[in-house]
Amino acid sequence: MNGLIAYISCAVLWLGLVVKAPDLIRHRHDPYLRAICAVLGLAGLCFFLGSPPTVGAVNRLTGIPNLAAPLTYAAITAYSAASQILVALWRGGPGVHRTARRWALAYAGVVLGIATLFVLGEAPVERRTDLDTYYATTPYLREMIVLYLAGHLTAVTITVMSALRWAREVRGRLRAGLITLGAGALCGAGYSLSKLVAVAARWSGRDWSALGTHVAQSAAGLGALLTVVGVLVPLAGPRLTEWRRAWRTYVRLAPLECELDDILARRSLRLPRPRWSSPVTRLIWRQTSIHNALSHLDAYVDRELYDETLDAALRATGDPERAAATAWAAVIAAAARGEGSVRVRIPVPPGEPAGESQWFQERAPRPDALVRIADALATSPLVRTAMTRARTMATERSSPV
Repeated sequence: MNGLIAYISCAVLWLGLVVKAPDLIRHRHDPYLRAICAVLGLAGLCFFLGSPPTVGAVNRLTGIPNLAAPLTYAAITAYSAASQILVALWRGGPGVHRTARRWALAYAGVVLGIATLFVLGEAPVERRTDLDTYYATTPYLREMIVLYLAGHLTAVTITVMSALRWAREVRGRLRAGLITLGAGALCGAGYSLSKLVAVAARWSGRDWSALGTHVAQSAAGLGALLTVVGVLVPLAGPRLTEWRRAWRTYVRLAPLECELDDILARRSLRLPRPRWSSPVTRLIWRQTSIHNALSHLDAYVDRELYDETLDAALRATGDPERAAATAWAAVIAAAARGEGSVRVRIPVPPGEPAGESQWFQERAPRPDALVRIADALATSPLVRTAMTRARTMATERSSPV
């Protein structure tokens, strides 16, 4: 196996394990999460142990030629068992835990058989890449090689059939994950079949070792990539959907934050911008900045402008929510300019102390309405008219009498 390909495949799988590790720590008793992490961890371990540099290091450190081979075969067998258990738990149903225990016991027996056959056999010549074909005719080692390949082929074949059969019954991300997982298992079957054909060719006196090295390892690498994607798609899908929605909302709120930028800067209301953060965190930051600015605009609200714009927008659109958003956009734009251009507050009703109006805070738009307000700021001609009116009023107030 090419060392670089093996280590890249291992890194991809262990990266998936890192993604799931926090969930496993929080829910360590969840058998489903344990199975997922076992599949990812053991699949990566197979590539790590099967890499020629690792094979040489294990053999050198232990002083036993080819000890890395049964260790790799044991990891492949354990991975096969974990895959079967994962599919069983994924599907659920009565007796699922009994089925999982049976798979675990069966493949534990395979691991024990691999260890026993290696001890009984003789493998004095170190083979880092082609041990399967080199010792294909050696007593006990021959049986060990066939045992691990047959166990792996059985597991991936059942995984392919189970995943694809179940995929016909479901929809959405789960179906996509099952199809991808099935494709990865199919590539794993290609690995086992290539190895078995190369071994069988060796029995008949032919040398097809390239089939058991280059072809088999390419199939294994592709299978590893598809496996990690198939396992993570149903799990990461909801989070990715949440991030996509948060990012779209974050972008749509930009006109509203831009309108409030002056007051945010002058009054130091904006929190430090988060860096290297998720879209959800960025959205919370922008929403917080907007709310901080809105809380300072109460005394500058033109109530007549709100009512006039609301009536005009309602006549134009017939949509109460859209009309309210347009009215709020007009009021916010005018208030921001009134607060920023001059230090004179818009008059409040008689008998109400200046600077103590609670009208804005009591009727402030809900968080889910901020996006519609931002859209109105960017597109509504009624809002542009309100902006022009606010500029005119600010100019008149600032002119000497």
